[in-house]
Amino acid sequence: MSTDLFLSKAFSQSLHPTNIIPFYYRATGTFDDDDVTLTTLVTSNRFNVFAQLVQRYQGPISATVHIRALPGGPTSKATHALLDALHALYTTTPMMPTFVDIHLVLSPFDRSLNTWRNAARLFARTRYVMMLDVDFAVCTDFRAAVRAELSRVGRLLATGQAALVVPAFEYVRQQDGLDQRTFPRDKPSLLSLLKAHKIDMFHRAWAPGHNATDYERYAAAAPGEVYAVTQYQSAYEPYVIFRKDGPPWCDERFIGYGGNKAACLYAMYVSGVAFYVLADHFVVHQSHAYEEAVRKVERKTNRKIYQDFKEETCLK
Repeated sequence: MSTDLFLSKAFSQSLHPTNIIPFYYRATGTFDDDDVTLTTLVTSNRFNVFAQLVQRYQGPISATVHIRALPGGPTSKATHALLDALHALYTTTPMMPTFVDIHLVLSPFDRSLNTWRNAARLFARTRYVMMLDVDFAVCTDFRAAVRAELSRVGRLLATGQAALVVPAFEYVRQQDGLDQRTFPRDKPSLLSLLKAHKIDMFHRAWAPGHNATDYERYAAAAPGEVYAVTQYQSAYEPYVIFRKDGPPWCDERFIGYGGNKAACLYAMYVSGVAFYVLADHFVVHQSHAYEEAVRKVERKTNRKIYQDFKEETCLK
């Protein structure tokens, strides 16, 4: 089977024309099967934070990089410039050639986020993956906790019946969250910032997105504790570690902001995957400005798609 035929079937729900080039850059490192690959999405305006993510994680990463271009058409100067910038990023960033696989997506469509997520997951080279946005800092060594697989939850993860939630936080004042070098690196430091009201759950203004994690219980949890999410709701969209070949894939109808990641998690939940929170671990968002006008329009469109998607998923 040709690669083009395989990919046309693998991403048949996606907007076309889209040309996916797996392993445009392939890491030289070898990874244990039970390791955790970060899967993430990168656009040209996120190259800098992507480099920081690589240096903080120092583990396998499968990244989809979108280049706005018309597949099969003439290559523009802008496309050449972006590819040159990507090459410079990859070859000059410490540890990137060792740990990072880059999968290129050439398409004229911005923010086909779930297609990009599926590509990064499909080409990951370990049994477990974590779906993480590129603008989050990995602050604790959750890889070691997952790889230990000593608990009941670890066994469930191995069978594909569980997803492990790494709680997400952001700084209350945007300017405090610009420099990842100042972010907390352990839970006691995080809790002191929480107590001082300098840091909070991610997107407090949209509580349904993350509050099922139960941040009060997280703060009070004993060292080493892992607890179940018991108040799931359909807008829940945590950052999770799961078995690559277990849960359903992200629905590729979602284009742009609103509901896209929640749909990935909803499909997991309805399929029977249970969520468990790693109470010693966390990630922190690096502050940046949002395209609010664009987000407002795309959320309105995706709200209707998400309602249809939930009904279809439950029917299945």
